[in-house]
Amino acid sequence: MESETGAFLEGPRLEIAGAAEGPLAGLRFAAKDLFDVAGHPTGAGNPDWARGRPLPARHAWAVQALLDAGARLVGKTVTCELSLGILGFNAHCGTPPNPAAPGCLPGGSSSGSASAVAAGLADIALGTDSGGSVRVPASLCGLYGLRPTHGRISFEGVCVQAPSFDTAGWFARDAGAFARAGAVLLGEPAAAPGQGPLLLAEDAFALADEAVQAALRPQAARVAALLGGAPRPMALGEPGELAAWGSQRAVLQRAEGWQTFRDWIDRVNPRLAFSVARNLGIGAALTEAQIALAAALRHRVRERARALLDGGAILCIPSTPFTAPPLGLPLHALDALSDRIGLLTSFAGLTGVPQLSLPLGQVAGKPVGLSLLAWRGQDARLLGIARALAG
Repeated sequence: MESETGAFLEGPRLEIAGAAEGPLAGLRFAAKDLFDVAGHPTGAGNPDWARGRPLPARHAWAVQALLDAGARLVGKTVTCELSLGILGFNAHCGTPPNPAAPGCLPGGSSSGSASAVAAGLADIALGTDSGGSVRVPASLCGLYGLRPTHGRISFEGVCVQAPSFDTAGWFARDAGAFARAGAVLLGEPAAAPGQGPLLLAEDAFALADEAVQAALRPQAARVAALLGGAPRPMALGEPGELAAWGSQRAVLQRAEGWQTFRDWIDRVNPRLAFSVARNLGIGAALTEAQIALAAALRHRVRERARALLDGGAILCIPSTPFTAPPLGLPLHALDALSDRIGLLTSFAGLTGVPQLSLPLGQVAGKPVGLSLLAWRGQDARLLGIARALAG
């Protein structure tokens, strides 16, 4: 019952039957409370977001696509407030439990969606990923999760945070359901894994705890063997670049977030948790020069991604630098953990390439994900790798 009440929004459970037939018939799905469901308020994890807004007249594109494919909607799930969080807590709605690591944070901001799937209350769940909000909970809850190529899946009917970063993704416990959902959402089935080098980013691995590295390196070798070789050690950036990418990604995302929510804040004066209000305030204070510098760096990162991946290579990094942190940590400790995560999630966010988190690692009984990144548009190939690894 803890998992059931904590993952979903409070109140009567929202359920909508899917089409009588379809590729997802028999599967249950949940949707993060950023996705519109016709006739029901979209709360975005904030008690004042829906106030004064008309009820959605139609489902978000992704919700409708899954219903049309035969899946049954079994509820809307808790999100970090305004999707501005990476560890999964919400001061208003509560923190969804992590069934894969009891007593620990689930990761966010798609925390409720990951929690519902990990608890077996849904087979697949929709989430969004701007700064890591599918990849991180997938890693901490032991799930498959994809941040697709930016713009690949329609964001119609989804609450925007930072438009140049926002993506719609999904979770599943098993590779089969994950690939089936992907075929619907991406509009193409999982592709063959293909052959090509697996680039193992040593500087990204060095950011992870030693136990996480030890758990993931053998799994990276499995992926490399599937692709026809051994891991090829390399550096993702020059010394110190990953830290710069993390900080400048935060600049751009916060600047866009402030632009998104500014008028609503002016009009409504909403209730906001301190950490959310603080980060919005940081975005409001950014100068045009700071934003221009971050945008210039983004161009450098995108060219780096093209050089590494456009020829068919797959990049391998840890999804998160650690397993699920315990509940009850003070805010300064949570901030430090969020900053560490951002060092690993910023590459895909800045470049728009797809990133898949695979539930392949275990450390002291808690899951941790291995991430694979490909060039833009190669989402289906990543799904094919996931399916092939699962046998």
